[in-house]
Amino acid sequence: MHFVTEFVLLGFPGQREMQTFFFFLILVVYLLTLLGNGAIVCAVKWDRQLHTPMYIFLGNFAFLEIWYISSTVPNMLVNILSDTKTISFTGCFLQFYFFFSLGTTECFFLSVMAYDRYLAICHPLHYPSIMTGKFCVILICVCWVSGFLCYPVPVVLISQLPFCGPNIIDHFVCDPGPLFALACIPAPSTELICYTFNSMIIFGPFLSILGSYTLVLRAVVRFPSRAGRTKAFSTCGSHLMVVFLFYGTLMVMYVSPTYAENHHFDIFSSDSTLKSLYL
Repeated sequence: MHFVTEFVLLGFPGQREMQTFFFFLILVVYLLTLLGNGAIVCAVKWDRQLHTPMYIFLGNFAFLEIWYISSTVPNMLVNILSDTKTISFTGCFLQFYFFFSLGTTECFFLSVMAYDRYLAICHPLHYPSIMTGKFCVILICVCWVSGFLCYPVPVVLISQLPFCGPNIIDHFVCDPGPLFALACIPAPSTELICYTFNSMIIFGPFLSILGSYTLVLRAVVRFPSRAGRTKAFSTCGSHLMVVFLFYGTLMVMYVSPTYAENHHFDIFSSDSTLKSLYL
């Protein structure tokens, strides 16, 4: 049972001029991100030469990124210019659910994209027969469905905590760390469940990606052609860099048992910036 009916997202506390600056900065970055990812989606859809598994996955990843940033940024922009900076109890947990479900889906897509590169580089002769159009659709559906089925349990568990005191969240989004801190009574069992759950979601795809690229790198160094090695490294290098930085941020933020104390970091900005560079 809860008593708090709304939360206050502090976001960017400070002078009005600075808040206005951040508003336009975030708005420009948001619009550019929408434009860039939208262009990728349109290019993959309309150019038949891009109807290959690698670009189909990339197009879906770009489409996913549009929804991922849209789950938080519009509300963030409204809050920056708002005097109250409030979000309803239901709205907070809906944002929590969609933000983390879409983020989990991105983890799964990164894993699938790494597996695709593994097949293309390590098994080029069997690649066309394995990575068929039907199999691509199955992998894409599994990523989307699995991502949205993972977080109902944590959201329900945290929403059932008693919130009867302070309602100020020192963050840009409704994050589990600050929500645990606002609960009227400690919930170590719920925190442990969320910690274990986050660890499984993060480390599962990450170990899959690590295994795929270990095999890819081992195959690439055996290429007889220097041009072939360069092409393979250029294809996989940017993806690997984003994977390590993305998962490194996630592990620091959400795998540590004390992540409830780490909510001052902005995972959104670093995560979205890195993936935008990759795209």
